[in-house]
Amino acid sequence: MAQVETTVSAAAPVRKQKRGSIFKSSFFKNRLAVAAGVVIVVIVFMALLAPFLAPYDPDSSDLAKSLQGPSGDHLLGTDKQGRDILSRVIYGARTTMLGSVFVVLISLIIGVPLGLIAGYYGGKIDSLIMRAWDVLLAFPALLLALLIVAVYGRGLENAIIALGVVYVPMISRIVRSVTLVEKSQTYVEAAKTLGMSNLRIIFRHILPNCMSPILVQATIDLAYAILDLAAMSFLGLGVQPPMADWGAMLAEAREYLLIAPHAALASGFAIMITVISFNLFGDGLQAHFDPKQRKV
Repeated sequence: MAQVETTVSAAAPVRKQKRGSIFKSSFFKNRLAVAAGVVIVVIVFMALLAPFLAPYDPDSSDLAKSLQGPSGDHLLGTDKQGRDILSRVIYGARTTMLGSVFVVLISLIIGVPLGLIAGYYGGKIDSLIMRAWDVLLAFPALLLALLIVAVYGRGLENAIIALGVVYVPMISRIVRSVTLVEKSQTYVEAAKTLGMSNLRIIFRHILPNCMSPILVQATIDLAYAILDLAAMSFLGLGVQPPMADWGAMLAEAREYLLIAPHAALASGFAIMITVISFNLFGDGLQAHFDPKQRKV
């Protein structure tokens, strides 16, 4: 009995130790993933330190300086209301990053437990949960989020909740598929032999071994969340003026693309660079955790 208990408790730590050693040797060989990680760290610090980095108040307008091009005083120029674009891009990073993180957190809080339960118990519970996800997946993600926001009202909070709910099926299906594999492992049978409860087995032993695909999917979902939140703000359903947001900045600058393209390029490039960085970082994590793609 003592030997079986030791096997159960040691299963997850052994896997983590192996992954950690490979992380040091293989992940950092992926230069694109490492570079993407550096860019993400820079953007996160920019968002956290926005009050100290922004040269101007992002909401301070001066119509006399409307749509000025890049200069010594305003490195990225000004928008139609004379506000400093660089300051709004920096503050917009805070709004965009924080919003996308909450979107992913909502999807994880709902999707991970339901995926674990569906995969572990199977049967009618599994069928009920999966059919509910099939219904959600039958609608385009952004369209469904737009419908939810249209019903409950505009605003960043409603946009975050709507996208968080829309992202639940993706993470839940991934967790379910991993749980189906893990529940047939020896350590699960050993835990059942010891008389452990199902919930203890699910959240104490199976969940830690699902963290790799969860981490990869969460990273990729962050990229999609940034795009979708920007799209909703662009359509006027997300962030409301005068709050700085990359999508809202694009919407305000679209009328002046021919006479002042700098007003839209700054926020557009910010979205593009951030999304590409999260995608490359997610691909690097996937290659690291997948033995078939791993380069030692």
